[in-house]
Amino acid sequence: MIDRRDFMFALGAAAFSVPEAVFAQAKPAVARVGRLSPLSKATDERNREALIDGLRELGWIEGKNLQMEYRFADGHEERHAELAKELAQSGVNVIVAGSTPGALAVKQATSKIPVVIVTTGDPVANGLVKSLAHPGSNVTGVTALTQELGGKRLEVFAEVIPGIKQMAVLANHTSPDTKPSLDGVRSSAKALGIKLTVLEARDTAGIESAFATLERERAKALMVLQHPMFVTQQKLIVQSAARARLPAMYPLHEFVSAGGLLFYGVDLPEMYRRAATYVDKLLKGAKPGDLPVEQPTKFELVVNMKAATTLGIRFPNSILVRADKVIE
Repeated sequence: MIDRRDFMFALGAAAFSVPEAVFAQAKPAVARVGRLSPLSKATDERNREALIDGLRELGWIEGKNLQMEYRFADGHEERHAELAKELAQSGVNVIVAGSTPGALAVKQATSKIPVVIVTTGDPVANGLVKSLAHPGSNVTGVTALTQELGGKRLEVFAEVIPGIKQMAVLANHTSPDTKPSLDGVRSSAKALGIKLTVLEARDTAGIESAFATLERERAKALMVLQHPMFVTQQKLIVQSAARARLPAMYPLHEFVSAGGLLFYGVDLPEMYRRAATYVDKLLKGAKPGDLPVEQPTKFELVVNMKAATTLGIRFPNSILVRADKVIE
């Protein structure tokens, strides 16, 4: 495996200041950090480790001066409100929210505890912050804009499969990030002359039904949009695509590690490592409104050579030379 982790971030402009009495706090002897994940404990492991590693590098060590409080939604968005309320009432100093629905739930649960977001949605459009440069309120963090990313993913996919004219998209509209991501895909599809068929799946049965439709209609390619439920069901999705002999673009590199063909997008664990710097600053007394929201400026390309061989696909050199990870 080839791994280049040179992940860069762009900062917003100067910060917006909110009253110090609202957020300023003395550095705690033992920091209590809440973590609300949209995933299951197992599928969240790499993100969790990245956050802990980032905090350790900044001097926050579990069992010494750091206590973590975890809540896992297991891919069920309806659980976020309850879990966010639990964290807000648990006495934590900072909450790290790992999805747009989770971040919205935490913001609803507390206006005083600083919140660090790690999302792929637009926090301004979703009402989490006033602007990237001037977040305001108690929310700041790291985000990637899904509309731009969705379109770019299709462009990369079309480079892997030249001349593609039809493609299916697996989506779950229970997330507010799905629509802008799909809008980006549709915009690129129109420019590239690709006809899209969108299939909705909100649970395991929906995924199985979607793939039955894909096999029946002999679909040629598939793009899976990001959604926590899809991540928790990544094994089912990758195996179903393989059975249908469908080349697919996936929303996280874990899908490719599990046997999927291709991933292009943000390095999510690296976003969590960056989120640790926000947690550190907030624990030391910084105010959320003084910390502009970061956006990644470099994206990760991961390809699976074994999956390509099985599907009869040969990655063009233009893809291989740009790949950050090549799984043999």
